[in-house]
Amino acid sequence: MITYDLDKASSILTVHPESSLDKDDFDQMAKAIDPEIEAHGDLAGLIINAQAFPGWDSFGAMVTHFRFIRDHQKHIKKVAVVTDSHMGDAAEHLASHFVSAEVRHFPADHVEQARQWISDGP
Repeated sequence: MITYDLDKASSILTVHPESSLDKDDFDQMAKAIDPEIEAHGDLAGLIINAQAFPGWDSFGAMVTHFRFIRDHQKHIKKVAVVTDSHMGDAAEHLASHFVSAEVRHFPADHVEQARQWISDGP
């Protein structure tokens, strides 16, 4: 399960994975952000605020997640991974090979720093 908040004023999507991800998580996020992208263009950024990566509840959920990334990565300028998990470091280095967004890792509890980095622009 993912909770998310789209701040339309700053064009920043914040997601918080809470338990195993399922297909509906990505369908619901797409319904929330696709109209915003259509109406106003790319999102300034995405903040992934996670203690740890919770995994997927099924193979279908994993495939849906990868499709979501494929379909949306070109519409997000910056991605901030806010976590103390070592996955944050890996995400920062690996993501650059798969997404067009600039990716940066921030320690847990530094959500506002991440938001400021995104807001500072390119």
